[in-house]
Amino acid sequence: MDQNQLDRERLCCSICLDLLKDPVTTSCGHSYCMNCIRSHWDTQDVKRVYSCPQCMKTFTPRPDLGKNTMLADLVEELKKTGLQAAPADHCYAGPEDVACDVCTGRKLRASKSCLQCLASYCEKHLQPHFEAAPFKKHKLVEPSKKLQENVCSRHDEVMNMFCRTDQQSICYLCLMDEHKGHDTVSAAAERTERQRELEGSRLNIQQRIQDREKDVKLLQQEVEAINGSADKAVEHSEEMFTELIRLMEKRRSDVKQQVRSQQETEVSPVKELQEKLEQEITELKRRDAELQKLAHTEDHNQFLQDYPSLSRLSGSTHSSSIKTRPLRFFEDVTAAVSGVRDKLQDVLREGWTNISQTGTEVDVLLSQPRPEPEPKTRAEFLKYSRDITLDPNTANACLLLSDGNRKATFMDQHQSYSSHPDRFTGWTQVLSRESLTGRCYWEVEQRGTVYVAVTYKDISRVGRSNECMFGGNDKSWSLDCVNNSYNFWFNNVKTPVSGPQSSRVGVYLDHSAGILSFYSISKTMTLLHRVQTTFTQPLHAGLCVCCGSAELLGLK
Repeated sequence: MDQNQLDRERLCCSICLDLLKDPVTTSCGHSYCMNCIRSHWDTQDVKRVYSCPQCMKTFTPRPDLGKNTMLADLVEELKKTGLQAAPADHCYAGPEDVACDVCTGRKLRASKSCLQCLASYCEKHLQPHFEAAPFKKHKLVEPSKKLQENVCSRHDEVMNMFCRTDQQSICYLCLMDEHKGHDTVSAAAERTERQRELEGSRLNIQQRIQDREKDVKLLQQEVEAINGSADKAVEHSEEMFTELIRLMEKRRSDVKQQVRSQQETEVSPVKELQEKLEQEITELKRRDAELQKLAHTEDHNQFLQDYPSLSRLSGSTHSSSIKTRPLRFFEDVTAAVSGVRDKLQDVLREGWTNISQTGTEVDVLLSQPRPEPEPKTRAEFLKYSRDITLDPNTANACLLLSDGNRKATFMDQHQSYSSHPDRFTGWTQVLSRESLTGRCYWEVEQRGTVYVAVTYKDISRVGRSNECMFGGNDKSWSLDCVNNSYNFWFNNVKTPVSGPQSSRVGVYLDHSAGILSFYSISKTMTLLHRVQTTFTQPLHAGLCVCCGSAELLGLK
């Protein structure tokens, strides 16, 4: 190995394997290209521990390296003395590199490609393009394997023209042939025009990036605000529930202690009397055994002598003196605790409803302006009223539509409807003609047994299965008005609903927010049931009339 080759290897960066560019030296004594070591340490920013790729010594914090001017001067000096005359192996072209078209034998890696010569050159063979006048005007670009794409496949000439009529690159012979009379310009002129368009597009994209970055920042602030508020709410609720649990534990301990104390008070005299009776039983058994023995004595004189002392009995505790009580000692305590439990459940159930409704009202900022608050009064709801009619093609044959297809009445006889794939064949149901998105409000006047519903259009129609029934599946939501009571149905789950009875029911839908609410409408407007979910399709209003009638009211 000659001295030049040895010096080159010493002055190569161990990361890129090329001569040092803007060399820097770490405190452990190893040198790298400034960009190479920066890129290497960029990958370690997450752990914030930076290491030398050669000796693996670590640095904290990240070193701020300056250019090693002595090494830089040495590299430049050795370049002038012919250091590059003996390239290292990594300077030869590999499978993924662009090779020099002039080199013979093992080819060096190209440093530039010439668009006029349609060839690629290593640094050595590129020198004529810097020294010879005819080559100085050639266009040099980064090494490219696609130079032949600049050659006309028909005329084997460089394509330095552009046909705007056919929107393709052409050579000067094409200009005289099939592109004669077309709108043509030089490739450079077309590039200049397209470059202006590109710059305009870039400016537009950069402006959009700035706008989106502002939006992202706002969203991040909103996320942080939501997270902060949620954390505080969770922390506060944890404290409150912990306090409640501590109070319940204290009350449980008090009740237990009170019951055990009363138990001891009640059991102690009973145990004492029980022991006395057991002693008396033992004494009586002993006396009975002595009398039995005396009864079998054959000596008459002995019998008469012992009988007086054995026949006398001491006083006894008669069972008539023991007062028994019904076996109900602590039922009052049990009843009292059960009553406390029931009251606590009612309080928690009511409180949970308030918490659930409050939790669904978190307003998240999107790129659009904040949505308007949910309506509170009937006048506010009427701002979103929709003119809804019923679709005759969906009506069950037992329903008669009237009043401009707003009213559905249950009939004993089938109506003469034509066959249609959208018609409900089993359940006496009908859908609205209009699909519902955004914010909508409508009211239904009902008489008899009626289900007021919303549903996706692809709900099943044929038969009387749950898949066809409003509220019997996950595609529809329904409020039934039966026997002066209300029930909410979804996915065949029934939820009893309390509220004032009225023949008029209001329905409010905020499709994007996933809110569906049912109201009892009389002199006042009372919320019956509210759903918070995610709607994945447009909805349709629905009516199921089992008897009587239901009418969609015109509110405008």
